[in-house]
Amino acid sequence: MEAAARTNQNVGVTSWCPLFQNLKDKAAKLGKKLKKIGKDDPRRILHSFKAGLAISLISIFYYVNPLFTSLGSSSTMWAVLTVVVVMEFTAGGTLSKGINRTFATLLAGALGLAAQRLAALSSHSAGEPILLSVFVFLLAAMATFSRFVPEIKARYDYGVTIFILTFSMVAVSGYREEELIKLALQRLSTIAIGVATCVAISIFVFPVWAGEDLHNLLPANIDKLACFLEGLEREYFGEKMGSGQILEEASFLISTYKPVLNSKPTEDLLANFARWEPGHGCFGFCHPWKLYLKVGALTRQCAYSMEAISSHISTNKNSKVITDTEFREMIRIACAEMSSKTGKALAELATAIRQMRTPSTAAAQHLSNATTASESLKTLSPAKDASLPEILQSATTAFLLSEVVKSAHHLATAVEELSRVAHSKRAQEHAHKDSAVKPVAGCETPPHVVVEIEK
Repeated sequence: MEAAARTNQNVGVTSWCPLFQNLKDKAAKLGKKLKKIGKDDPRRILHSFKAGLAISLISIFYYVNPLFTSLGSSSTMWAVLTVVVVMEFTAGGTLSKGINRTFATLLAGALGLAAQRLAALSSHSAGEPILLSVFVFLLAAMATFSRFVPEIKARYDYGVTIFILTFSMVAVSGYREEELIKLALQRLSTIAIGVATCVAISIFVFPVWAGEDLHNLLPANIDKLACFLEGLEREYFGEKMGSGQILEEASFLISTYKPVLNSKPTEDLLANFARWEPGHGCFGFCHPWKLYLKVGALTRQCAYSMEAISSHISTNKNSKVITDTEFREMIRIACAEMSSKTGKALAELATAIRQMRTPSTAAAQHLSNATTASESLKTLSPAKDASLPEILQSATTAFLLSEVVKSAHHLATAVEELSRVAHSKRAQEHAHKDSAVKPVAGCETPPHVVVEIEK
């Protein structure tokens, strides 16, 4: 019997081993994933500590008796809920939600009190709940419909939601609550305290600015397009194209532009949050963030043209029919020139945005050379014995690449507009390299400088 019991025990332990091993593997996989998330952006770890700090600070209202007594248990809980909801990763996101929540609560509370007072003026006691229901229906319906307006949806959607919630609570609870004004003031003050705590921590404790993230995202996307074009010139339009061969390394370069295609939601979100942020660094309060969205849209348009080229190359990569080597060679040279020069122009535009200066003349020169190469294709004509599939393949490649050059021209114009509107002074200093700065200090005026431009 002892042997049998020992055998059953061993069988039980053996049956549990796969389960423990499975849990161990999942825990190790989760740990690696968390480590990767923190390593990709260490600011996420700091944000977690900031959120914990905000909730810890706001919990003081529960621990300090005078504060807890003055605000009450239900109102103090609103401060904690406000911190949990309002605290965002970027300072702009926290400001957006905090300001929306504060003003929506203030406006909805005032209108809720007014609706309750108007309903209380009814001569019949049964008419008060009916009027309150009508007020709640009208304002809730109108506020909900306003959320379909694109401008309100983009910037004030959270505020409208809080407005509907607060107005309904104040208007309805006013029918049973005697000290409604006191309750409304307590909740407004606790919400304001929670918002102020979140905003202060977001701005002064390792701030993460949405404007800086957007400013870094655009040149990174343009650099990806430049990398694709330069790699396309090196790997596809190189000398081996004449023999119909494509290097294996080209598959990696072709995929570099793909993240740009799905960048619109991130750009829109960052631009929306950046509008709420105060002036910081090189960005003023009225920085033209809408022009960043314009540059981003043109960057995606250029990426879509590259998607067409990539699909065309992938579809015809096994084509080895070459009957007109001279025509194919001329197409290859022109396409290589367009790819190389356009890639260099995009790289210069990305550097100009990153360094917050006007694009140099090198970008315009590269685009001019790319356009010249594109125009030279109009004079080419294939041989009479050239096969139709070969002609169509080469002509399609050249046409799609010409569309990339046109998109790059539009992108360069938008970048120049952005640098002119946002940083006109820096652009002027960059343009006049021969400027001489001479210090002058007068007797009655404070020290200043006079800039003399040599003609």
